[in-house]
Amino acid sequence: MTDNSHFHPDVETLSETDMAALQARKWERQRAYMASASAFYGRKLGSALNESLTLDGLQDLPLTDKEELRASQEDDYPFGDYIACRPEGVVRIHRTSGTTGRALILANSANDAHIIAQQGARGMWASGLRPSDRVVHCLNYQMWTGGVTDHLTLEATGATVLPYGVGGASKLIEVIRDLGITAISCTPSYPALLERIVRDEYGLTPRDLGLRLALFGGEAGLDNLGFRKAMEDVWGFGVRNANFGLSEVMSTMGSQCEHTTDLHFLSSDVVFAELLDPASGQRLKIAEGVSGELVCTHLEKECQPLIRYRTRDVITVTGTGPCSCGRTSFRFRVSGRTDDMFNVRGVNVFPSAIHKVIAAAGDMASGHFRIMLAGPGPYDRIAIKAEAAAGLASEDWASVTAELEKRVRDTVGASATIEMVPFESLPRTDGKTSLVERI
Repeated sequence: MTDNSHFHPDVETLSETDMAALQARKWERQRAYMASASAFYGRKLGSALNESLTLDGLQDLPLTDKEELRASQEDDYPFGDYIACRPEGVVRIHRTSGTTGRALILANSANDAHIIAQQGARGMWASGLRPSDRVVHCLNYQMWTGGVTDHLTLEATGATVLPYGVGGASKLIEVIRDLGITAISCTPSYPALLERIVRDEYGLTPRDLGLRLALFGGEAGLDNLGFRKAMEDVWGFGVRNANFGLSEVMSTMGSQCEHTTDLHFLSSDVVFAELLDPASGQRLKIAEGVSGELVCTHLEKECQPLIRYRTRDVITVTGTGPCSCGRTSFRFRVSGRTDDMFNVRGVNVFPSAIHKVIAAAGDMASGHFRIMLAGPGPYDRIAIKAEAAAGLASEDWASVTAELEKRVRDTVGASATIEMVPFESLPRTDGKTSLVERI
């Protein structure tokens, strides 16, 4: 690396024309590999996967979704017939949570693992992590990619990494102080749990820990300026949405730099991105202001390569020109997930939209809430439990409830019924926090 501003300056500063040429060259090799090695796509696409298939021509092909992959693995367990390398080429296995149906098995070759780590390091570097940092990694190290995979991306930056995992939050405070930890990698809801422990068990403030950088992922809300500022004010660290990605595609594809609260799409050299109109399924031009579902095709992947994979993430492009940081990748925000969306009297609602309202009302609510959905829907109104702000008198709850309901209606376009609950009565977790409870 010759440029301290970028992890891979030769890629991160490519012009749109040069990136398109690089993608075309890589696709030519990847297409030939998949045509010869992927039984799944040989069956699904047939003769369409021929040497004349260009990246532009992908838009004429059918999409791939997670249920297809799960069915493939049910028929050919554990890897499915979309595995394109020999089984002995697999060096690491992960699995998804399997909350619906059997868990999805994720396999990587040594080269896959190297690419994932390098892509992740590119994102962590953009977010500000450097070799001089000591970072504690507080995600699950069991079978999920957020643990060891993200650990290896942190290591690839040259930073010193402490593999802490989840649990033992009280001991973590001691570890941070004793070892001079400067950065933390975790979910954005985790600092709220630590904040209480720092105060009640150690008699300190979060700023006393001396953390300079927080690398977040796994949950929504980080593009909300009020939510970010509140954390930065309390902790004194820089807040970064550092690892947007999907285990099936690339653990980190998007990260924030210090110049913007939007995400840079940093993986264009290994993942070809399309935006699709959610209604028509037609490809949209990646241009500022355009919103659509993100669909991904691997340009480099050995074990389980995917073509036109539906991520279910709806994103909005916020910029396409060079950023102040020098990166030329398009920038975006995540609006929500199509599989999290629910309908209220004909209005499609994303939980992230509710989060934006609650998080911005710091004088009335702590920022912690749950959406309570009874039955399959559609629903007449949004039922919400919202936690009162610290110090908010109970006699003020009625007026706060009315104001929050108005803000939700004005922002989302659907009516809400809000139940206020006491400060710190909703659970804080060291893993992903679900904003929706189905009752």
